[in-house]
This record gives sequence, C-alpha cells and structure tokens, in this order.
Amino acid sequence: MRYARERLRWNGWGSREVTFETKGRDREVWDFVRQAVGADALPSTPPTPLDQIDLPAIRLSPAIVEGLGGVLSPDRVRTDAYERAFHALGRSYHDLLRLRRGDLRHAPDAVVYPESAAEVLMLLSFCEKHDVAVVPFGGGSSVVGGVEARGADGQAGVVTLDTTRMDQVLEVDPVSHTATAQSGIYGPVLEEELAARGFTVGHFPQSFEYSTLGGWIAARGAGQLSNRYGTADKLLVAAKVATPRGEWRTLAFPASAAGPNLNHLVAGSEGTLGVITEATVKIHPVAESRRIAAFVFRDFETGAAAVRALVQGEVGAAMIRLSDADETRFFGEFRNVIEPHGGASKIAEKALSYAGFADKCVMMVAFEGGQRQVREGFRRAFGIATRAGGLFVGESPGKAWWKRRFEMPYLRDPMMDHGVGVDTLETSTEWANVPRLYRAVREALAGAMKSVGSGGVVMTHVSHSYLDGASLYFTFVFARDVSRGLESELAQWKTIKEAASRAISEHGGTISHHHGVGIDHAHWLPAEKGTLGIDVLSAAKAKLDPKGVMNPGKLVRAGG
Repeated sequence: MRYARERLRWNGWGSREVTFETKGRDREVWDFVRQAVGADALPSTPPTPLDQIDLPAIRLSPAIVEGLGGVLSPDRVRTDAYERAFHALGRSYHDLLRLRRGDLRHAPDAVVYPESAAEVLMLLSFCEKHDVAVVPFGGGSSVVGGVEARGADGQAGVVTLDTTRMDQVLEVDPVSHTATAQSGIYGPVLEEELAARGFTVGHFPQSFEYSTLGGWIAARGAGQLSNRYGTADKLLVAAKVATPRGEWRTLAFPASAAGPNLNHLVAGSEGTLGVITEATVKIHPVAESRRIAAFVFRDFETGAAAVRALVQGEVGAAMIRLSDADETRFFGEFRNVIEPHGGASKIAEKALSYAGFADKCVMMVAFEGGQRQVREGFRRAFGIATRAGGLFVGESPGKAWWKRRFEMPYLRDPMMDHGVGVDTLETSTEWANVPRLYRAVREALAGAMKSVGSGGVVMTHVSHSYLDGASLYFTFVFARDVSRGLESELAQWKTIKEAASRAISEHGGTISHHHGVGIDHAHWLPAEKGTLGIDVLSAAKAKLDPKGVMNPGKLVRAGG
C-alpha cells in the first residue's frame, strides 16, 4: 500500500479526507479555545491556496533535470507545484506558518523518487558531481526544520529525495526476531505486514500514520510504548546508508565489542551523512493482552516521583504517561466541550476536588504482553502508584486516550485557521533535575508569551521514562499576532522558542529527546556536545560527504 500523495495536505497534517471531529459543537469549541488563550475574538486565518502562490524559479539547469531523469526515469523526477510545495518544509508550527502564508522560498527545485538503494547511490553520485544539495525526505513529519529544502551558498540547486517508493519488507526472521525493510515504508504499512506474521516493531510515535522507518531512525525518534519496545536507536540492529562516497553498512550482531557501535552514528544523523536505504530492526510477538490503568495525583512532582518508582521498581510497563495539572485540565475540559459529561462524571469530579485532587494530574500506565504478565504488572503498578499518593480511577481514561492517540495532530490545522498557534518541544534530564527543569521551562514559556503580548496555556507531560531520568514534553497554545504579517508572526514564535530552548540548555536538559536537531536546534548543539564532540561529527561528515551536499544546514557542516 502507498499513500496517494495528492490526497495529503501540502500545508497541514495528514489526509485531506480526515478532519478533527468537533461533533457539531464548533461554536462551543472555539469559544473555549478563545477563553483559554485570553483573546477577545478569534480571527479567521485560512491558508493561502496553492494556485495563488508564486513558487521560486527552478534553479537547476535543464541539463541537470534531464540528467536526473536519466538516473531514474523522467516520471520519477517531479517539478510541479504540488510536489515542490509538499516537500518544501516539514510539519512544525514554524513550517506550517510559512506554508499557510504562501512562503515557499525554500521549495526544492525538483523531487526525485528512487526505488532502490542502487538508485539512491547513483543519485548521490550525480548530485555530488553537479554540486546539487540533497534533502532526504520520508514522511516529512519533522518538527525541527529537518527536511527544509535549503542548499548551501554556491550550490546549483536543491533536490529532495523522497524515499517512500522504497517501501518493501525484505525479510522477517522469526527465529532472531528481526525484520529488514526499505527505509521509506510508512509505519502503518510496516505494522500491517508484520502483524500478518504475528509480529510488531512496537514503535508508535504520534506521527506514526505519516512517518517512515528511515525517518524514525534518522531523527532518533521515540514511540508511545518506548518503555517496553525502546526508542528508534534501540530498535536498530543494522543499516545500509547510501553516501556520496559509497554504501556504508553496519552488520547485524546482538552485541559486539569490536570498537564503537556505528549504528549510533546512523541513528540521529538526520540525513547529513547519507540516506538510510534499508534497516534491520528488532521485532516482538504481537501482544496477547493490553491494559491501561489511570491514576490521579495531587501535583506534578508527586506524580513524577510515582513514575520514577514504577520505572525503578521494574514493573515492566509498556508506557507510563503523566500529564501535569494544566494539561489534564485543558484536554479534560476540551473533550467535555465536544462530548459533555453526564451527571455521574460531574459528581465524580466534585468528589475528587473534596478529596484534595482539584488540580489533579493524570498518570496512565499501560501493560501489554501475555495475560499473566499483564495481570502481574498491573497488580504491582497499582501497589506502587497508590503508595506514592495516587488514586486509581479505572481503565476508561486510558482506553479513551488509546482510541484517540493519533488524532491530536489534526487539531492544529483548525487551530491555525482560527488565529491560534500550537507548538511543542521536548527534552530529558536525570530524575534529580526533573522538578527544576520542569519549572524553568514552564516559566520561560509563560514569560515569553507574555512578553510578546500573547495569552496562552503551557502544558507538560512525561512521555518516556528510564531508570535514571525522564523526558518532559511541553505544549504551548497561544494567540497569534496576525495583524502585522508573516515576519511579525515568525518573530513571535522565535521569541517563545528561544526562551524555552535557553531554559533547557541552561538547566540541565538535552535540546531534544526525540524530535531531533534539524535547523531549529542546531544553535544549541555545541553547548551540549562540546567543541571536540562537534569536531568528531564534522569529521565523519567530511569523510562521507566532503562536498557538503547532504542536507545542508542541519546538525553539522562539512569540514567543521
């Protein structure tokens, strides 16, 4: 199965046939959002239609375009407006703001669709010879500028290399529990093919429906069930990477002491070293059973301590997700606007308030596997969570979240239609530093929004947790400054983003836990990696990509 590209939004999320469902309560929904961001009114801010946008002239010479067609075939070299617009940027708020305003100055000059590792190698050789930048592109779901079609000064143009026609499962090894697939396979297609053989990768990021295997690895991503299945770098067993200097392979070993593990250089490389063409990943039998327990805590720090106790107690959870009071309140009230609660729910809420849970934080703990394994994990989690101050509130909240877990990206487009900005950022830190970092980033976001004259909401959840620490995922919703044009809106976003990034960098957090670096975070990388660390990455790039044609401007530069 392949997604028909013409059915996907070039300036938004996912399929044109899918919208966020408000169940006929549009007026109530947008009145709630208006109050949440402190706006007097929400303006209508629809996107600019593609046929009203002037794309930049194609910089590639006709001879180069013809040469690309010679490497592939002319029908797999696209220069039409839709393909160039679709591949211009990723899907961050920063990206969508520009796409919706018709700013396509970074549209690629051409989009190429290889179908094999051999074709990718030939394309990279051709582009290096003609000094053409190459931007690898899978699902295009990057939210850090990782697929922005930028070239370096002096280059002949930019080609986006779309991997999604490399979408085959090549081998499933039921004995070793590994699978090998081409990098451009979408998440749902990979899972469907593995499920038919009784297996799963278990990697379900929020972008799952529109992201690819290669993208997961290149961005060092994390799925919602990472406590059980691991992050993308932990899933990776072996890879093939096409580079301008030839094919680079890592081999499939369960463990090796033969020097540093070069899979760790592949994972997180963000297309700057080459194009991941194939990957071998760990797979697991499809779970026999699943349960999701929900608990509430009186405050975030108590809840975070419970998450730590669960992880360090090794209960074997597939997911532990803790929302702070603001996130719990916002999404609880938002869902109630769409589907008003009955009397029983209102009584339950009052009872929770009387019991000291007025500012409750919800924690969901998921288990999956064999029935006995799930039952035992559930029992142990119940004991640990309640001893840590949690109140068990049943399994229905978790079931509802599971059912809607891939819907939320669709909400951002209608938010932007109503003059509301929504963006996210994430980090991770050691457990001892979680409370400090949580407060610092929240305060930075709230202060920055206030400084640019915007009301809004800052929400946080713990989305991934480890023996030694956890990630913190922040969502901020704010009233856009739509009165003075695109540059003013970009400045508003940059002020907020920079304040949060500085708070992360200065308070012991990594600049990214699973979104990656791209363009947006590149400024903060030297402070985290150090001068010698950046030199090591730059040396690897200089060896594999000496002319700097691979994804210029992201992560590191050729030659340092």
